[in-house]
Amino acid sequence: MHTTPPVGVEPAPAPTAPPGQPVHQTAATDALCDAASAAAGRDISPSLYNADLAPTKRQGRRWTGYSIFTLWANDVHSLGNYAFAVGLFSLGLGGWQILTALAIGAALLFVLLSFSGFMGQKTGVPFPVMSRISFGIRGAQLASLLRGAVAVAWFGIQTFLASVVLRVMLVAMVPSLHDLDANSILGLSTLGWISFVGLWIVQLVIVSFGMEMIRKYEAFAGPVILLTMVLLAVWVFTEAHGSIQWTGIRGLEGGEMWRTIFAGGALWVSIYGTFVLNFCDFTRSAVSKKSIVRGNFWGIPINMLLFGAIVVVLAGGQYKINGTIIETPSDIVQSIPNTLFLVLACLAILILTIAVNLMANFVAPVYALTNLFPKRLNFRRAAWVSGTIGLVILPWNLYNNPLVIVYFLGGLGALLGPLFGVVMADYWLLRRGKVNVPELYTENPSGAYFYKRGVNPRAIIALVPAAVLAILVAFLPALEAAAPFAWFFGAGVGAVSYYVIADRRQRFEDVDGEAIAVASTH
Repeated sequence: MHTTPPVGVEPAPAPTAPPGQPVHQTAATDALCDAASAAAGRDISPSLYNADLAPTKRQGRRWTGYSIFTLWANDVHSLGNYAFAVGLFSLGLGGWQILTALAIGAALLFVLLSFSGFMGQKTGVPFPVMSRISFGIRGAQLASLLRGAVAVAWFGIQTFLASVVLRVMLVAMVPSLHDLDANSILGLSTLGWISFVGLWIVQLVIVSFGMEMIRKYEAFAGPVILLTMVLLAVWVFTEAHGSIQWTGIRGLEGGEMWRTIFAGGALWVSIYGTFVLNFCDFTRSAVSKKSIVRGNFWGIPINMLLFGAIVVVLAGGQYKINGTIIETPSDIVQSIPNTLFLVLACLAILILTIAVNLMANFVAPVYALTNLFPKRLNFRRAAWVSGTIGLVILPWNLYNNPLVIVYFLGGLGALLGPLFGVVMADYWLLRRGKVNVPELYTENPSGAYFYKRGVNPRAIIALVPAAVLAILVAFLPALEAAAPFAWFFGAGVGAVSYYVIADRRQRFEDVDGEAIAVASTH
């Protein structure tokens, strides 16, 4: 279970409770803060610090290059990513053009994610704490809640999409269950509710055991997903008699072709706009920078090219078979004539979707909520709160409403580029990686990250125009040609604006957080 680990020095004696009664979260946090304050020689605030938000000790970190690789082995092969890449085929790109678009995106992501990951490995802190560096100890709530809000909605939607696959599998195994799939209760059939709630509970149980259990699950799921997708591609290639549609179905050429290729690469980066923000949630437990580089190298450019090859075979092979364009691998799975193979393929997709949901859509809101209420919420409690929100919003209704997906979730997503630009410009260009980690947890007005009442107004000033520009580029019909590059416009304007107006009178100190660090059970 996720328990309170000791700080970097001997903690003060923990408060006790009557036999049979657990110690209250607030009392445990206060005791931990007292021990951390004594170790750091400054007041560590319980409104900013608990066992989940504290930096991780360097000794005992468990995330190796393989651990990071399996993150990408799962996430890259998500159903949403396949739908996006197959969409490039629908737009008229052929095999080599799709691979080129993905290669451009992968090269950019390798660089962006490596720099983002280095921040977590050095400081050992999660994203809500990391964003205190540029936005202030209170202003960071804005950054973490924006990231968390997007993730909570997509957690519910992805769970719903996985429940659809589970329904297909259950009906294939027990045809009589089809009768439970004919009614509607708040938008879902009885079988739909059973499938959704079942998967919801499974994910909450896994995440209740903390980040270490997520790491183990990702390590298990990664090879399963890779093998399944390769076998599915082989099956389609065989069914197509060794022939695939290699050229684009619309015959794009010249400038239009290259615009579509670069737009595809830019959108590929935008899809991971969430991850480049909070990658430190995972790399805070990375054993070294080399492990991040190795994991990212094999998991991003190499794995993404394998992903691209599978997409080309699936889409091009299916087009050769019957002249149709698939939307996701689920379309192919449902056409498998053998019940056993269909069930195994559905099971693999379920394993995949859970893996993607845990890493992409669960961790961020859990840390955001913990950061919001550190005295009342720990990782497990925040997970249940986040999961409950993902249930009560009835996510299938969000998914079935294009306006919600495009404008609400798309609008929130457009804000992530400017956030990334401000955070990265502050950390790498202005501070050159110098961070006083203990100061991230103090409310002292003279603290390095207190700014004005806990908020850095310069970061907000840089964020607002960049966010407005990103949203305009993403949604104005007149700027449709530039829409795929909205994330880059937002990130670039945010970074440049902040770098220009940042306060250069600050003194930047580099102080590690080992004195107040906790054992790396994350």
